[in-house]
Amino acid sequence: MPQTIWIPALLLFAAAAFGTLGMVLFWEVVRDWLEQRAVRRQLASLVTPAGRRSPDERKGTSGGSKLLRTGEDNLASDDSWGAAVRELPVVRGSLVLLEQADVKWSPLTLYLLMFGAATATGGVTLTISGSLLLSGIVAATGATLPYLYLRRRRKLIAEAFESGLPEALDLLTRAIQAGHPLTAGMRMVAEEGPARVSEEFRKTSEEHRFGLSFDDALLGMVDRVGHIDVRIFVTAVLIQRESGGNLAEILNNLSQTIRSRFTIRRQLRVYTAQGRLSGYTLAALPIVVGSLIYLIEPDYVMTLFNNTLGIVLVSAGLILQIIGYIWIRQIVNIEI
Repeated sequence: MPQTIWIPALLLFAAAAFGTLGMVLFWEVVRDWLEQRAVRRQLASLVTPAGRRSPDERKGTSGGSKLLRTGEDNLASDDSWGAAVRELPVVRGSLVLLEQADVKWSPLTLYLLMFGAATATGGVTLTISGSLLLSGIVAATGATLPYLYLRRRRKLIAEAFESGLPEALDLLTRAIQAGHPLTAGMRMVAEEGPARVSEEFRKTSEEHRFGLSFDDALLGMVDRVGHIDVRIFVTAVLIQRESGGNLAEILNNLSQTIRSRFTIRRQLRVYTAQGRLSGYTLAALPIVVGSLIYLIEPDYVMTLFNNTLGIVLVSAGLILQIIGYIWIRQIVNIEI
């Protein structure tokens, strides 16, 4: 294969990457301007006598404070078209993922990054190999990179929240035992608790302070974090508010339960480490070996992509590799 083929491939990759970056930056500027305009309209409706509204109307139809919960306005539109787009399952799922990953992107920004990653990886593969099937597979894989990044970031945030939640619950328990109300205890956690937990408690306290009901503010925390421990905490608090009981004792028992689950999960990760490493090795081995053979003798590898039988074999092998990796992940992924 001529070495000069890498020049158009690199140029194509750079064009796709910088073109996508330009579109993303342009959209982010437009989105910021539209969000600022929406906030100005919201403030104007609150301070203008003719535009005063009831507290229920100020909360908006999304169930949260528009001044704080801008994730619902990431499409930067208050009209019926924007509301309809936000209700699409794909857009709704993207909004939830972006909020849980704590990334200030809009769904359109995510889709642009996915399109750019697909264009760059698929275009370079097509330039080098000339195979439409292979370039399509690589483009589909490249399109998932932004999504995988968000999933990874969401997982790290959830783990950080999980590790700090027992300490935060202990602080909240002591505040309640000292005679403080639950809302004051949550503000104390927001000021003195672990970093990730204190940030979520601060958001919840601010939403409640700006007019959102306490129950809805707690449910908003569940939407942002999406962790089972948070759902258990919020469920316990909501049930206690309805039926009564010793909240300090409930939170203390919940803290001990979360610590026990955390310890068991860590032990399981140690016990299943060999299985996870086996999955990573089996998934990476064909790619590494194929790349090394391509560097040593490119014609051996390109034979697979220059005829129909080779393409079918590579596609079947790739599908089986993915199935095997998912199977191993399901075996070692034990929920507690």
